[in-house]
Formats: sequence, structure tokens, C-alpha cells
Amino acid sequence: MKEIRNIINTYGQINWKKEQAALATVVSVEESAYRRIGARMLVQSSGIWIGGISGGCLEGDALKRANVAIFKKEPSIVVYDTMDEDDHQIGVGLGCNGRIEVLFMPIDPTDENNPIERLKKIQAKRIPSIFYQVIGVNTGSFKNMGLFAAEEDIAEFITTLNISKEALIEKTTIVHQRRKSKVFEFMTSDGEKISILIEFLRPELKLIIVGDNYDVNAFAGIANELGWEINVVGLKRKLDKSIFSLSKQVLSYEEANQLTIDEYTAVVLMSHDYKWDMHILELFQKQNPPYMGMLGPKKRMIKMQNELQENGNNIDLENINTFFSPIGLDIGAESPEEIALSVAAEIIAHFRERAGSFLKFRAGTIHERE
Repeated sequence: MKEIRNIINTYGQINWKKEQAALATVVSVEESAYRRIGARMLVQSSGIWIGGISGGCLEGDALKRANVAIFKKEPSIVVYDTMDEDDHQIGVGLGCNGRIEVLFMPIDPTDENNPIERLKKIQAKRIPSIFYQVIGVNTGSFKNMGLFAAEEDIAEFITTLNISKEALIEKTTIVHQRRKSKVFEFMTSDGEKISILIEFLRPELKLIIVGDNYDVNAFAGIANELGWEINVVGLKRKLDKSIFSLSKQVLSYEEANQLTIDEYTAVVLMSHDYKWDMHILELFQKQNPPYMGMLGPKKRMIKMQNELQENGNNIDLENINTFFSPIGLDIGAESPEEIALSVAAEIIAHFRERAGSFLKFRAGTIHERE
């Protein structure tokens, strides 16, 4: 979501009287690739670009392809394929044995339904969004190539393409359930085969940091780099000024009940104050956060669990799959910055349903098949 937000911000600053632009989007991935489906790059006719579709090896060629799309005023699909290890066939080094397809779409700023305008509408949403985009047709007519629509526009999208509503809803349900973008083939009533990317976009992760010591600064800094929505609970007079500029909200401990939890929220208890940690833990646990972690040794957590049970709160912290204490991945972290990295990595691993272990020991591919 951070990449999308950066693209939207850049889009809003373009002087359209002097510039034109195209949006490059990764729409298909086979085997190894640095970026996955949905990676985006906004390219201006002047050569300025934001975002990325690879680790840096394709962007140079993408600038040329984007300008071709701008000049022709029509979308195109470009295939980058190094599965046969011949980088010279595309003039760039992909760096991985993989095949990716990139859609280059000229952007019309006067069209309120262009892809970036549609993406602008989901920035504040706290639920996943679904987008549809035509990325392939098997006839000489490219009229609908690049057609982009949101899930709420499904009726108009179906009518325009003349495809089965039931088939599109069925595939959309699969994407919702898997929480992963995927390309599907559809047949129109005229017998035309159309490839449609059904993209699943998560809202940005909402982070609630509970604490006001200097280690909050390091954690907020990493969270900001990751593009997470930052909310801080603590003594405002103790917090560094930078926290107020990085955070969406800064609340006192007494105001913590104003925060709500959704399925994309992580709560991190790092107040170093036993009583406040226990109070906030009880407060947020009632909302069943998908992730909550607490700094400190395991014996501190067990002491808190015993005390909660003695006070009538029959909570078993050790056996709550979404509660983590000690918090963070075991990387031997010592400094506030290293601890922040460890915790952020654990949060990502938890939400992506990964073990957080060494990739060298992972069986199979780094990424699951699209």
C-alpha cells in the first residue's frame, strides 16, 4: 500500500500541461521474480518514475516501454522472460530465472475511472479491495485491453466485456478466500477469450504502539518505512516530537479505548510499565486482535497471566495463537533498532502466515505459486 500511496502522491503533483504518464503493472509471474503481481511503477514522459516492477533491472527498459504506450495512447503487454537464462533476449538482466508480464497503461487524468483515480478511493479503507483488469484478448481488437474496474463496478464491467456474471463472481470468491491476486481466463458470449487479473489489495497494516520510551522512536521509524499506519499510546510529554509527525494518532493511556481493532491491526506493548501493559492488554484482548505482542521475558508474561486469572480474567496468554511474548524473531537483537527490526519481521511473518526462519532451509520456492 505504501507504493500505491507514493504513486498517488506523485500523480497528484504532475503538471499535465507539460507531462504525460503511464502506469506499469506486474500482471503475471512464473517461477522466480523479485516483485509479485500488483507491483506498480508510474512513469512520466520526462523520465521521472516512482514505484518499481523489479529489483532495478527492468526499470530502464520499462521507461522506454512506458513512453511507447504514452506515444501510441494504447496499452500493451511486455513479457520479460529469462527462464532459459538468456538475458540478452530482452536487453536487461532480470537476475532471476523467471517470466513476468507487465501491462503498460497510458494514464488519462481527465478520466475519473483511470486506475490511479480508482486506487485513490481505497486509501482509507480498512477492508480488502478487489480490482479487475483485462490483460489479454485473443482477437485483433484491443478495445478493452487494460480495462480497469473495482469490485463495486462489477455489473458495468460484466456488461462491457459480455462475460458471465456467475463466472466472475466465482473467481472473485476464490481470490477473496486465498487473499492472493490471480489471472483467470473467461469466454465472452461471442466466443472471445479474455484474460482478467483479479487483484486482491490489503489495507495498510494498522499498528498500535503502547509506550513512550526511546525504543518507541526506533520502532515507529521502521513502521513508517514499511508504510504502516502508526498509532501511539503513552505519556505525550515523554514522547519525541518525531512521533507526532509519524503517527496518525497519539493518545494517552486513558484514551486507549478510543482505538478500534480490525483484522489488519497489530498491537505492540512496550511501555516497560507492568501495570499499564496489563491494563492495555486486557482492554485490547476483548477485541481479539489478530496480532498482539509484549516486550519482556517469558516469566513476566506468566506472572501477568497468573495475576489476571487471580483477578477473575480467565485468560491463557501462553496458548493464544495471536499473542506473542517474548516478542520478535530470534535474531539476537540487542539495540532498540535491532529489536524494532525483529518485532516488525515477526509481525510480517505472522500476517503472511510464514515461519520467519532462514530461507536457505525453505523447501520449494521463496514465494508460493501465484
